[in-house]
Amino acid sequence: MWSVLLMGLSGLLIGGAISFRQQKKARWVFIAFLVLAGMALLAAYLLTLQPSA
Repeated sequence: MWSVLLMGLSGLLIGGAISFRQQKKARWVFIAFLVLAGMALLAAYLLTLQPSA
């Protein structure tokens, strides 16, 4: 369940990053949104892994 929510959040963050890039906002805002989206996707992936023990 949490992984689905995190994937949705990353989609919103990527959309925001694209929007800020089209509006010619500061480059650091664009990069920050992409980094946060990547972290959300990584967290979603890690939540889907099964424990090895």
